[in-house]
Amino acid sequence: MTPLDLPAPAKLNLFLHITGRRNDGYHELQTLFQFLDHSDRLRITPRNDGLIRVHGPEWLPPGDNLITRAAERLRARTGTGLGAEIELTKILPAGGGLGGGSSDAATALVGLNHLWETGLSRPQLATLGLELGADVPVFIHGVAAWGEGVGEQLTPVVPPEHWYLVLVPEVEISTAKIFGHPDLTRDTPKRRIRTAFEGSDGFRNDCEPIVRQLYPAVDQALEWLGEYGEARLTGTGGCVFCPFETQSAAIDAHAEKPSGINGFIAQSRNRSPLYTQLGELD
Repeated sequence: MTPLDLPAPAKLNLFLHITGRRNDGYHELQTLFQFLDHSDRLRITPRNDGLIRVHGPEWLPPGDNLITRAAERLRARTGTGLGAEIELTKILPAGGGLGGGSSDAATALVGLNHLWETGLSRPQLATLGLELGADVPVFIHGVAAWGEGVGEQLTPVVPPEHWYLVLVPEVEISTAKIFGHPDLTRDTPKRRIRTAFEGSDGFRNDCEPIVRQLYPAVDQALEWLGEYGEARLTGTGGCVFCPFETQSAAIDAHAEKPSGINGFIAQSRNRSPLYTQLGELD
């Protein structure tokens, strides 16, 4: 059986508002998701013996990780007797707010559904993915989206596609720590979708003040990047980003970035690179 080599792309939260807190402790959000053409990669080879094996960086637990859990849930949901050998090439930073773990799980679900011929629809896969994490469904649906609820209520949108310079401070941020902070803003008024495209006034990341307070490296990265435009935190961080009109402008800024801070240049995409590649295979 022919293996699949698929991207697991990064996402940006172009803004992130926290509009309330539910009785179960989860936070109500409004956000705008867009993909980047910067990805982890999964090479998936089907097996006939039902075993699921995941190979990746040394720090990735081989038996208990999101990719393994995704594969096992799909197998349990569909009753297939097939297995898979999955090799993860990790590019996206852990704890960076780019959705790397969720994207890996989504690509595993989509890729295995294709290889195992289990026939689940994208909405069915997204429901399965939500059991693994709130960000997994947006990667499965594969289009830029306005997100509400805990981020799983998705409405497709078409924001402008920009070049971005993304800085990667050497921090790994716990989402639970940020959402549990007593000073976190939790009452931002809700916005309508159309207002997101009428200008960015008033749009922000509500997690940013807390992250800047707790992680000086993120504060410094935002301070420097803000000289080039509207710099912002993605998710709960620690990656920060700024849009540029052209690739060359982003390259010029990247060349001037402070030493000791990693970064990359990528273009945003309203269609996930995962489905762009799968479409080429069909």
